[in-house]
Amino acid sequence: MLSDRDIESILEKIPRLTIGVIGDLFLDRYLDIDNDLTEPSLETGLDAYQVVRVRSYPGAAGTVINNLVALGVKKVRAISVIGDDGEGHELLQALDQLHFVDRAGVVQDASRRTPTYTKPMLQKAGHTAKELNRLDIKNRAPLSVFGEESVLSSLNQAWKEMGALIVSDQVSEAECGVITTGVRSRLAELGNAEPEKVILADSRERIGLFRSVWLKPNLKECLQATGGSSRNDPASSVRELAARVRRPIFCTRAEQGILAVDPRSNSIRTVEVSAYPVTGPIDIVGAGDSANAGIACALAAGADLEQAASFGCLVASVTIQQIGTTGTATPEQIRDRWRGVSRAS
Repeated sequence: MLSDRDIESILEKIPRLTIGVIGDLFLDRYLDIDNDLTEPSLETGLDAYQVVRVRSYPGAAGTVINNLVALGVKKVRAISVIGDDGEGHELLQALDQLHFVDRAGVVQDASRRTPTYTKPMLQKAGHTAKELNRLDIKNRAPLSVFGEESVLSSLNQAWKEMGALIVSDQVSEAECGVITTGVRSRLAELGNAEPEKVILADSRERIGLFRSVWLKPNLKECLQATGGSSRNDPASSVRELAARVRRPIFCTRAEQGILAVDPRSNSIRTVEVSAYPVTGPIDIVGAGDSANAGIACALAAGADLEQAASFGCLVASVTIQQIGTTGTATPEQIRDRWRGVSRAS
């Protein structure tokens, strides 16, 4: 699906792109624990793990932002609502460490907690670090009127500048994240007004509620959105969802690659794009987000459906080989990976 010229054309155009990211910004906080320093708690007698390093990164929509920055975009316009709390300030610090991120659209709301994934990583001598039970902070109350109005205002202000917009709907609880019914409705209006501009949505629980935007679900999410009626013929579920949303869909299928469906012509077009083979240990955390960033950049750079899907697979094949962190792929890493793929074929 790709050639050397395609790869270079996409990579050469990415530094001229402004890409928007709207949705749920999480703080990914890694606690690196040295097992040799573990000591008993005097109060409880339980093991007291000793944290020797804390690593903080933007997560969820922030993982998409990390990948866009690594790919070398000119600017990322970030739009979200976080808490006015310690985790929120830590998240803003992590965003500020990334180049070319405009976070004017990231507002702090005192009524919210900053969503946080805390990941304790236990390191034993001679072994790969093991992730212990994750600790999650999430909001289980609806987004405030202030929060939704801030998101809509930032979206309207930034829309004209964006070459493409990525939507990250991470929160499972309805109306408790940034992508509310009102925000989805506004995205549909923008998609109808400018159908040539890519709005690429990813959603854990509500992919079937989007209209007039491009979608990037996984197969499970497609089946859930269509009632799972086509489990024996997954392509039927993807085509059904594409017909409903009236925009192309990139359905990710792990090692099977991406099933791309375009309903915009008289006959729905379906293309299977293979994944790139990877050897050795892998960590799939953030793979979908890196594919999102790759697909959106490729489309904004003028790639067609198959090329964008294949470029997304290529980016993800780089990031899943980065263990114990949410991976990213730089242009040089992509070129190296492509050279390896080309030699192998």
